[in-house]
Amino acid sequence: MNRTDTSPRGMTNFRWVVCSLLFVALVVNYLDRQVLSLTWKNFIAPEFNWTDADYGLITGVFSIVYAVSMLFAGKFVDYVGTKRGYLWAIGIWSTGACLHAFCGILTDGIVSGHWTWSFAESRANIMALERTSGLAVMVTTVSVWLFLAARCVLSIGEAGNFPCSIKAVAEYFPKKDRGFATGIFNSGSQIGPLLAPFTIPVIAKYYGWEMAFLAIGALGFLWMGLWIFMYKEPGKNPRVNKAELEYIEQDAATADAATAGAAEHPAKIGIFKAFTFRQTWAVICGRFLPDSVWWFLLFWAPAFINDVYGYSSASTQGMLAIFTIYLISMLSLAGSYLPTYFINRNRLNPYAGRMKAMLIYAVFPLLAIGVMPLGEVSMWFPVVIIGIIAAAHQSWSANVYNVVSDMFPKSVVATVTGASGLASGLGSFMSNYGAGRLFDYTDRIGLVFMGFEGKNAGYMIVFLCAGVAYLVSWCLMKILVPKYKLVEIK
Repeated sequence: MNRTDTSPRGMTNFRWVVCSLLFVALVVNYLDRQVLSLTWKNFIAPEFNWTDADYGLITGVFSIVYAVSMLFAGKFVDYVGTKRGYLWAIGIWSTGACLHAFCGILTDGIVSGHWTWSFAESRANIMALERTSGLAVMVTTVSVWLFLAARCVLSIGEAGNFPCSIKAVAEYFPKKDRGFATGIFNSGSQIGPLLAPFTIPVIAKYYGWEMAFLAIGALGFLWMGLWIFMYKEPGKNPRVNKAELEYIEQDAATADAATAGAAEHPAKIGIFKAFTFRQTWAVICGRFLPDSVWWFLLFWAPAFINDVYGYSSASTQGMLAIFTIYLISMLSLAGSYLPTYFINRNRLNPYAGRMKAMLIYAVFPLLAIGVMPLGEVSMWFPVVIIGIIAAAHQSWSANVYNVVSDMFPKSVVATVTGASGLASGLGSFMSNYGAGRLFDYTDRIGLVFMGFEGKNAGYMIVFLCAGVAYLVSWCLMKILVPKYKLVEIK
């Protein structure tokens, strides 16, 4: 490309290629996350005799390890840079995804002492072990711990995803475009689950659940090849000409973005220093409750369809229901542009534009209150409502991430994003582990709540909490940071 071409017509658009790479990475990321949620209920649980509490423990520990890893992943990414940081992240999580496939073989070997490399043979041996007195509990316990270990590797790698992505967006897009760019790549978190119900259960049904983990896990290694050869910082990238570079760096020339420069001596802060800023706590409040809702929907939606309506993830109705949820969630692509519209039309600062849009997003999850009552009429009412909540969340998420890049220097964006990711993981642990325990408890005692009994009562409680989570979070953010204020790092 000719870096000296400054005409608008001649401006390159490589920033959107970078955005596309981030999108593909997130598709792979969410496919890897979905393999367990789409296989545990109908394929893995019958083999290892898992309960809802076992699954809740596995997803909950994944979340807590993810949370702690996020705390350090952001700092690591700021230290090694976006390119190398993302290679480490996706390499580790793809390895973790593939490790799940060998949990059955290892369980068989540890419990029986018989070692084999055949997935089919290990499944047959495990089923035989469960018919042996005293070994069934051991099979369940060992398998849960092995899945926990594989899940921890996955979570450590995945913790680097958003710090890398948000840092890449901050490097390649001016502030006014970051919400929309984040919305574009963040839609991968919907496309992944959109593809998942028509691929993962089919692979598991015909080739075994182990092959589902291996096939999806291998995709990350393919992406790494593209990233190695295509990603460079804008100023060093021959595919970015002068016109595009000036467009990318336009904030550096404005008075209200004085902290965006300082290229010669970029600001740095420690992990714990990040928690001393009100802006960091605003982002934490914006992620703790909303992300707990999102991760519950991600990990439990297939189980909800199976538990309440009896459709397995491998059935046509079950696949269509999950597909419809994430198809509706694609509305967030339009929603993520809303802050840009407010900023341009009303000449608002980035934070004011985002908060105005996020208040609108926060209203839609109130529909969650009607999930269980309307579900008695038809399964498709809850499916549509959950899809709308997912769309609202993704629009919310795309902008709460960019509150960080609006207010902090680029050199510390990944660190602060990682620090706020701790809240996301803790919220996910709360919702996933808590839900598993709640469902087992309500089912065991036959709890009656608002006209629903047993496990259905548990789902009613969860959806009530999900409905108000976003409005509570918005209010806390507004209290902590009522007006736009740039952070000065000294």
